[in-house]
Amino acid sequence: MFISLIVLEVIVSVLLILVILMQSSKGGGLAGSFGGGNVGMVFGVRRTSDFLIRGTQVLAALFIILALVTNIFFLPRQGSNSDSVLQHGTPSHGAVTPQLPPTGTPEQSAPPLSTPPAGK
Repeated sequence: MFISLIVLEVIVSVLLILVILMQSSKGGGLAGSFGGGNVGMVFGVRRTSDFLIRGTQVLAALFIILALVTNIFFLPRQGSNSDSVLQHGTPSHGAVTPQLPPTGTPEQSAPPLSTPPAGK
């Protein structure tokens, strides 16, 4: 069922692309390139425009409905009690935590300096 819905979705999307390209725009659209001007002679210019607009609306609605049905009913779901990555926080894969410097005066925390022997 899932595969058939995906195939139907692809077919509807290709038809939607073709119907949108067939509509005449200011530049003439794809209809002028492939002899679509003859379609206007069969139906009449106004009826052809109405037919393509109505076809676009129906195919777009069918595309959206198929996408929603496929997503809601047929996609595999994760466990309902699984938390998102944001809720878990960042993983601590050997992350180094920053160390604060020791408190106290510098004389107390610094190692004693050794004095070189008096030279000859």
